[in-house]
Amino acid sequence: MTLTVGSALHRAAERLAAVGIDTARLDARLLLAEVVGLSPQALFSKPHLELTVGEIERFEGLMARREAREPVSHLLGRRGFWTLDLTVSAAVLDPRPDTETLVEAVLAMVPDRARPLRIVDFGTGSGCILLALLSELRFATGLGIDRSPAALAVAQANAHAAGLAERAEFRQGDWGEGLDGSFDVVVSNPPYIPEDEIDGLEPEVARFEPRLALAGGPDGLDCYRALAPHISRLLAADGVAALEVGMGQAADVAAILSGAGLVNQGVHRDLAGVERCVLAGSRKK
Repeated sequence: MTLTVGSALHRAAERLAAVGIDTARLDARLLLAEVVGLSPQALFSKPHLELTVGEIERFEGLMARREAREPVSHLLGRRGFWTLDLTVSAAVLDPRPDTETLVEAVLAMVPDRARPLRIVDFGTGSGCILLALLSELRFATGLGIDRSPAALAVAQANAHAAGLAERAEFRQGDWGEGLDGSFDVVVSNPPYIPEDEIDGLEPEVARFEPRLALAGGPDGLDCYRALAPHISRLLAADGVAALEVGMGQAADVAAILSGAGLVNQGVHRDLAGVERCVLAGSRKK
């Protein structure tokens, strides 16, 4: 029995929709394109192309994993973020479009992109924020901190793939503990999901993303409380700090930063209008 691209896509989309996946048609197209070695767009022009036995078996394997709600990015091993194509794995939080709001907010606060800025990214994960900033700030250098050695390996690989390894350093650590000096830009997308809400998230998140990158304590704010004193100590006098926050958390996070001696510099909203990034500056002269 033969199976064509058109038939495979139709059946796969029906299977994914049946388990509650809203992006069933897109996901089926991305997975089949990966198997046959074509772009997702090219599949539309080849509906009669017959799959080989090996391609059918590989596609079935990917489909079974997607039906179990494993994220497409994990199946493909990559995810687009900003202008970068990043390696991702179960060791890191999946880079999300919402987080690009933080990158945009920082760039808007940097009038001179030719300055040799020093950037630190706490909880760097895949390195997406740090590497996106380094790709735009050509004379900047950056340090990514994470507790997870597996996450740091992913970030380092992404830095090499993006041609940014000479300007990016990655180090295992607990926020700013043991870190000295000052930084012009401090960024972080810390864990901010309240502990008792994690199991109720979409299966792609609750089952497959690292809990260490999600859990923010009973109210979701524990990591901001831990970070704030380090940011206050490490942020340069004319520097900017930018933190991603969850829905409804912006005011609380701004208050935490203010209580640590930082100056509120506003909030940026994501494309859905949610207050997604809190900005702060230093009181140092």
